[in-house]
Amino acid sequence: MVLYTSPRGVAIRRAQAESIRDRIERLTADLKELKAFLPIEFSPGRKQRLREFLTSELNSLHDLPFELYEQDAKVDYLLVKNYLERELRGLELEAQQDEKSTPLLPFATTLVDLCEARALVIPMHPKETAQKLFESQAAMVSVIEKVKAKSDDVAVSKTAAFRAANHISSLRVHLKEWFRFYTGYDPTFDWWVAHPYGVIDQSLQDLAAIIKEILVEIKPGNDDAIVGQPIGRQGLLLELRAEMIPYTPEEIISIGERQFVWCINEMKKASRSMGYKDDWKKALEEVKNDFVEPGQQTRLVRDLVYEAVSFVEDHDLVTVPDIAKDSWQMFMMSPERQKVNPFFLGGDCIIVSYPTDAMDHEAKMMSLRGNNIHFSRATVFHEMIPGHHLQMYMNARHKPYRRVFDTPFWIEGWSLYWEFLLWNDERWIKTPQNRIGMLWWRLHRCARIIFSVNFHLGRMSPKECIDLLVEDVGHERATAEGEVRRSLNGDYSPLYQAGYMLGALQIFALRGEMVDAQGMPEKEFHDRFLKGNRMPIEMVRALMQDQPLSPKFESSWRFYPL
Repeated sequence: MVLYTSPRGVAIRRAQAESIRDRIERLTADLKELKAFLPIEFSPGRKQRLREFLTSELNSLHDLPFELYEQDAKVDYLLVKNYLERELRGLELEAQQDEKSTPLLPFATTLVDLCEARALVIPMHPKETAQKLFESQAAMVSVIEKVKAKSDDVAVSKTAAFRAANHISSLRVHLKEWFRFYTGYDPTFDWWVAHPYGVIDQSLQDLAAIIKEILVEIKPGNDDAIVGQPIGRQGLLLELRAEMIPYTPEEIISIGERQFVWCINEMKKASRSMGYKDDWKKALEEVKNDFVEPGQQTRLVRDLVYEAVSFVEDHDLVTVPDIAKDSWQMFMMSPERQKVNPFFLGGDCIIVSYPTDAMDHEAKMMSLRGNNIHFSRATVFHEMIPGHHLQMYMNARHKPYRRVFDTPFWIEGWSLYWEFLLWNDERWIKTPQNRIGMLWWRLHRCARIIFSVNFHLGRMSPKECIDLLVEDVGHERATAEGEVRRSLNGDYSPLYQAGYMLGALQIFALRGEMVDAQGMPEKEFHDRFLKGNRMPIEMVRALMQDQPLSPKFESSWRFYPL
């Protein structure tokens, strides 16, 4: 006798066989495996394979018995659903951006196919391969000539040209790996392929350089040039949806501008206390010139870490495990890296940005002023404990599978949130100079919203972003250039810089609902936040408030009144 099992029953059994946590861990590993197997990011084959995988995983979620899950599992379901949808939207956006670069890449498909055939262990025929390389070389020479002549055939935007140049450089690396796989093992391969490969390797290098020089207008040797790749309003709306932020890009800018005005007003109050009336920029100059002597910054940072740990423990604000408190390390940042990260960084360790003897006098003074005592005092809280170091410690030990749901609103928002708390907490002793230092960072985060979102909307150029930081925030020009380079060079998500202030505002609003309104102990609030691991803040809110959830959940929390 065959027992009938309803589709619902099958779904329940499937859910029992693989928990949502198991599914997330498997999906994460599968996705990592696929991306490693097909590493050429602009490959159509890679995009298609990822699209099929993500779509299949997303469709399979629809069969699961959502209403039978406990709240934590419901949140995990929504997190993985949001993650899959975001990855799919990202693929489509990348495809649209790559399409704009195709006039500069008529040879790319052939070379990508060669690399991927190697990964798939498809037999390689040296004579045919040599012919493909020869034809690709001819196509490349044609592109080089058109670029030099500024032909209409290669008339693309600077952004598309910069993207094409990066793809060419990446393709050159992958093709080199392909060549090394075969050379020396197959005598006929070297006989046929070695020479055309050498020619095409050089042409790839030349083409990338020519595109940057002529179409992107980056002079040779100017590796510090800032270009960036704006994603447009539609791209920003998709990113906001993925971050569960129910605001438009224009509203996000408005939040940044309102917070900016608040900071300026508070700057003037501190400036008056220092005897500079409303001229807060003069007060800022005094603060920036209050730095320790060369060689003493490491001692200052160490003492500030101890001060921060003592404060949160003495006032029972958050749990600080002994290993997290005792095992942090300090390293120095190279002059080259300081071009991108002009201030010190934190997390697993703290990386101190400070002048070296190899820098010229101007660079030394900018670094000293940019890492003064009062800026550093706020930064240590942000970077170490209770900020990123404690975050990462807890992330590794509580629901670590959620780290795949990485978001700057949770990561950076948490650290800036503590700067909010310290500003309000009279137990944290603050001189007017300390207040200027704290306010400068807050003003800086407001400016990050304004310039990064406007850049992606196409309203501000990189130079205008730098000028905003120098003229309206009081940055040293070198640190402003580093900040903009870091923000726009593509290593960070488009909303990363906005995530600091917006995430902090979200967490502060949630604290108001839980601690101030409902009486949750402050330490419990902070511990629960950290132990929940990474996710959009609205999902943290849903967990803490045990809110009703459905598979069709849409973000609606207006955490900041406009």
